[in-house]
Amino acid sequence: MKFFAVALATLLAAAPVAAQETLLRARLNSDIRSTDPGTNRDANTDAVVLHIVEGLVAYRENTSVGPLLAERIDIAPDGLSYTFTLRNGVRFHNGAMLTSADVKFAWDRYLRRETNWRCLPEFDGRGATKVTGIETPDPRTVVFRLERPSALFLANMARADCGGSGIWHRDSLNADGSWNTPIGTGPFRMGEWRRNQFVEVTRFPDYSARPGEVDGYTGNKTAYVDRVRWLVIPDASAAKAALLSGAIDINPDIANQDLEELRARPDIRLSATTTMGMMALLMQTRDPLLQDVRIRRAIALTLDYPELVRALSDGQSTYNPSVIPTASGAHGAVQQQGFSRNIEEARRLLRAAGYRGQTIRMLTTRRYNSLLEMATLTQAMAQEAGLNIEFEVLDWATQLDRYTRGDYQMMAFTYSARLDPSLSFEMVSGPKATQPRKAWDNAEALALLQESMQVTDPARRQALFDELHRRFIAEVPMIVLYNDANIAAHRTSMTGFRSWATGQPRFWGVRLQ
Repeated sequence: MKFFAVALATLLAAAPVAAQETLLRARLNSDIRSTDPGTNRDANTDAVVLHIVEGLVAYRENTSVGPLLAERIDIAPDGLSYTFTLRNGVRFHNGAMLTSADVKFAWDRYLRRETNWRCLPEFDGRGATKVTGIETPDPRTVVFRLERPSALFLANMARADCGGSGIWHRDSLNADGSWNTPIGTGPFRMGEWRRNQFVEVTRFPDYSARPGEVDGYTGNKTAYVDRVRWLVIPDASAAKAALLSGAIDINPDIANQDLEELRARPDIRLSATTTMGMMALLMQTRDPLLQDVRIRRAIALTLDYPELVRALSDGQSTYNPSVIPTASGAHGAVQQQGFSRNIEEARRLLRAAGYRGQTIRMLTTRRYNSLLEMATLTQAMAQEAGLNIEFEVLDWATQLDRYTRGDYQMMAFTYSARLDPSLSFEMVSGPKATQPRKAWDNAEALALLQESMQVTDPARRQALFDELHRRFIAEVPMIVLYNDANIAAHRTSMTGFRSWATGQPRFWGVRLQ
């Protein structure tokens, strides 16, 4: 703790605050991975980058999709073209005016395979649809041509893990076309990044805000603080100490065990919401041992779900066996059909599968305390049925790389929020041959998922989601446990902050007294 205090004091002194300048200091539990929207990313990266870049559309507070850089969106009756009219007066951080040519330039790069944009499959024909052309008939008009209609075209554009499909100026690239730094249109512009120490953004004085109130990632995003500095503080105890001492202004994701103490502090305020993020146990269905569904089901039957979820969330969440979050309008009685503990049935399935005590290795990390506890409790509960699970603790970057490669037997893992049911299933479903990070590879399920991305009738979509859930539970490619609660703690000198369903912090509309 003493080492942390000294290091933090050094960081704060390294970049002094000018007179009358406001500096908001926030905690990051690990460093960002890049500043290139939607490429080398994780949830922390998305949170920072989406203060800098903006897309044509964005998610509202109620998880619907609304315009952001676009003023108007016109959809052709056949669903094969989307015409975006850009807002007037929007400037990039280098002073250049936003034009349709800038939108096309950024999107052309997103659509190149070598960019490694996470969401390329949703726009190149492998997923929801294929963008066959982008036209710019005048400086304020952009037309996207599609190969087939998609109910998720705008929703995919708005995704945080896609970097919001953020539009950046071409000066964001080096002369050779490689990524340099984001020059976006957001309320903050990129500042200093000291890897594994802090990343900072500064208020953009010429930001063109939408009218109205703060509304998700769209709405009014006026910045009132001059700088936001995210300090990398991996240790939860050190982060709590920093908050209580005033060394930071906000910890956007506090540990559940600290709730009682923080509630009692008159100088601290809490902001809590149930998110659409997902906590789960992944099982590699291509593994020689776990390819047997009987063993996967046996593992699922060893868990005491109410007790497990209560312990992991400190009573803040409830068991949800579905990839569709409890907060979603598509979550109903079918989605609550999951697993109950049955040790005898688990033992019977293991005997039938010929399991003889072979070691099953589970990967986890200390970055999220709940993931480490998840591995520990799963190991203990499964042991009662004779399962031999050992876990290995990795740093988060290594675990994320192993996840991306599908290089694991089991893994305690967390997914960031997806705000449409089709996207929730897409997050975990796909062909492992081309997308090895996917947990569920089933051709019939993928066909149902594809249909859900094309039809717009709510009743038909719900029927598809219900059938997907039933198949998911039958095949057990992974075990969904719960949707986590996001609880942010901030000092009373900070006002205007509130949590929302994505679990991502937003520092526009926030003031320091």
